[in-house]
Amino acid sequence: MEYQSGFGNHFSTEAVPGTLPVGQNSPQQVAHGLYAEQLSGSAFTAPRNENRRSWLYRIRPSVAQGAFIKAERGLWRAHPFDEVPPNPNPMRWDPPAIPKEPTDFLHGLITLMGNEGSAVHLYVVNAGMENHFFYDADGEILIVPQQGSIVVRTELGELHVAP
Repeated sequence: MEYQSGFGNHFSTEAVPGTLPVGQNSPQQVAHGLYAEQLSGSAFTAPRNENRRSWLYRIRPSVAQGAFIKAERGLWRAHPFDEVPPNPNPMRWDPPAIPKEPTDFLHGLITLMGNEGSAVHLYVVNAGMENHFFYDADGEILIVPQQGSIVVRTELGELHVAP
């Protein structure tokens, strides 16, 4: 895995060679049917030469991708968390056993608890995602491995997360 170091530098990465437009940021036609989007990291009052931004070339939103296919959610839960009444007693959890069958990140998420604004999940993984993708549009996510490591591919590059 290669890392690009330095603050304030300019970097270019691409998942598929030949995708980035040469000499322009927002072409009329982007390769592979992608669309250009600029993500600003500066206040709108910053002088133009001090603006920090990222140009992302993304796939079309899910509404343009065709019919929705429901995935099994396994032990992953979301609000309103009303399947089991709350238990006020102190509790402890052992780490989940590593499954014998291949389990990717999406199918290895286990919800421990949650409320209206947040949730706590564990994950157990022993296989790559292959042709599945996880997208978190609701908020921030913190991934903390207990054992082993995980490679997370984001819109802004790859992260190698290890304990």
